Amino acid sequence: MKLLRIGPAGAERPAILDADGVARDVSSVVPDYSPETVSLDLIARLGALDATKLPALPSAARIGAPLKRVGHFVAIGLNYADHAAETGAPIPREPIIFSKAPNSLAGPNDDVMLPRGSQKTDWEVELAVVIGKRCDYVEEKDALSHVLGYAVCNDVSEREYQAERGGQWIKGKSAPTFGPLGPWIVTPDEVPDPQNLDLFLDVNGEPAQRGNTRTMIFGVAHLISYVSSFMVLEPGDVITTGTPPGVGMGRKPPVYLKAGDRMRLGIVGLGEQNQKVVARQG
Repeated sequence: MKLLRIGPAGAERPAILDADGVARDVSSVVPDYSPETVSLDLIARLGALDATKLPALPSAARIGAPLKRVGHFVAIGLNYADHAAETGAPIPREPIIFSKAPNSLAGPNDDVMLPRGSQKTDWEVELAVVIGKRCDYVEEKDALSHVLGYAVCNDVSEREYQAERGGQWIKGKSAPTFGPLGPWIVTPDEVPDPQNLDLFLDVNGEPAQRGNTRTMIFGVAHLISYVSSFMVLEPGDVITTGTPPGVGMGRKPPVYLKAGDRMRLGIVGLGEQNQKVVARQG
């Protein structure tokens, strides 16, 4: 099953995709997808519906982020060996954890805004995991049973803020629109092996990133277990699990995003995103 939200920003309606790819309004069952409402029980209730009897939403309408908001927006750094190599960083001995501001969340096709004066904004296609059940010291063998679903994430990053301005990586990861998520959350029954998913990202029609989740240093189950030993994860929390090689920072010389650039990215089976880069106004 695929969960998505349809409509103008701030007025999205929760939906599921039917077998023909039509978005069906489920606001009669749940007011919205948020940390207060998402759960494994909700997935069971939605799965029992006859989608053909639900109202269809306009096919050309905007797709918003699949969650109204997130709780924790946890990210993992340098989690692909080949990406670590392209940045000149050593292979981590333990997962590198940082956060993105929850309000960096954006729709999958919304514009990505460059921060004022930014010269080093970069792209990162990633597999995101949405938590559906409370995780508190979860054992690795049980971790995947706590997953609500999986989604595409673009962990947009301002490299100067991240690496050259001191402090924590969160500074370069948290600007508005730096967390495009979706187009939908795909439930685990449609993702039998999260460690065998192809990822891609193109910039202006040219290939930039190509990878597969099997080359992660730390797999999804390990990451959930590991993070839950430092913080309690709740339904609606998101872990974005690292990026494969091909980021702009890794090129020689580095290449960064500028206003007018376009990104197309996706994960096979989880959908695609398309974003235009714009300068932030005001």
